[in-house]
Amino acid sequence: MKHIVILIFTTLICLNLHAQRRSNQNRIPQASSEPSKEQLEKHARELEERKEEYINNFISTLEGDEFQKHIIKQNIQSFFEAKIAIFNTQYEHSIDRKNAVEHLENTHFKDLEELISENDMKKIKDMIKGGFNEKEVVKEKKKKRKKKKRKKGENEDND
Repeated sequence: MKHIVILIFTTLICLNLHAQRRSNQNRIPQASSEPSKEQLEKHARELEERKEEYINNFISTLEGDEFQKHIIKQNIQSFFEAKIAIFNTQYEHSIDRKNAVEHLENTHFKDLEELISENDMKKIKDMIKGGFNEKEVVKEKKKKRKKKKRKKGENEDND
């Protein structure tokens, strides 16, 4: 008699677990809620910080003096703002948007051509087209820091 009661009890538990698993599989996933105002602000702040870091890493590769780098930085920032404005604007055809971006890329840095070297202008054009590899710049910065630490350590040992 004990065996029958245990068998029935075990069978009921197994059927209950099986039914719960099936109901979970058939459940429709809930859509995530809209991001809150704080989340949107945080995301915008992070994007702005990331943009600043990207621009600073690019500026560090240029050959000009501090005045030229500051002017280039301002122009790059205004370029990105204008490009975002183009992407936020509604166009009837995607070709119109593409033409507007190409026009911006071709004309935005015209006034800098006289101010900066030809090599820096080439780097800016490459960056606009997406040819700037930021990871290489970050690696070079790390190498320079390590060399400075080693030299500093060697100089302290020699003293």
